[in-house]
Amino acid sequence: MRRRAGPDVSLVIGLTGGIGSGKSAVADAFAALGAEVTDTDLVAHALTAPGEPGHAGILRAFGTAFFLSDGRLDRAKLREFVFADAAARAQLEAILHPLIRAAAARAVAAWTSAYGLLVVPLLFERGGHGNLVQRVLVVDCPEATQVERVMARSGLTAAEVRAIMAAQLPRAERLARADDVLDNGGPPAAIAAQAAQLDRSYRALAAASAVRDAHL
Repeated sequence: MRRRAGPDVSLVIGLTGGIGSGKSAVADAFAALGAEVTDTDLVAHALTAPGEPGHAGILRAFGTAFFLSDGRLDRAKLREFVFADAAARAQLEAILHPLIRAAAARAVAAWTSAYGLLVVPLLFERGGHGNLVQRVLVVDCPEATQVERVMARSGLTAAEVRAIMAAQLPRAERLARADDVLDNGGPPAAIAAQAAQLDRSYRALAAASAVRDAHL
């Protein structure tokens, strides 16, 4: 188990997985069971809205070319640009990651349930949330399933999806680094039972941790 973020913070489970693995569906299943959920993708979206610090930082660094006429960030255009340019990607991450980490930490500190999920798609690849996350849950499915799902929802070609996957940690390594794995290679209905079992486990871990903390 990883280091606790602080004595008053709930048990923090880092939820991650490759593109198209179904992280959002799994997070929704845990939320239905009463777990807190903080999704760093949603945090990033909020921070890059007009008037927010991420929006201002991107505008200063990249100019107006990546913004729509109403001032909103053209996320698809910026994503395509930085995916093809490592230096630009590093620059974007330097702007956004500290803001995302700070906002995620504030959100976690406000949790009131026994445990919660911090959803970080690139948890292993980028790190940065290790001081918050105590345990890692990987959502897994076959790579062919990942490709099919992303093509269906985004219109990308198979080659484009596989290029994104190639920039992520290999499936085998991601699984080797997991504390827990939820198999999402089957129908959506298969998520609920696995989430319920893990929910019981996480609540027991949180209770045991609270007892230990009370005796410190």
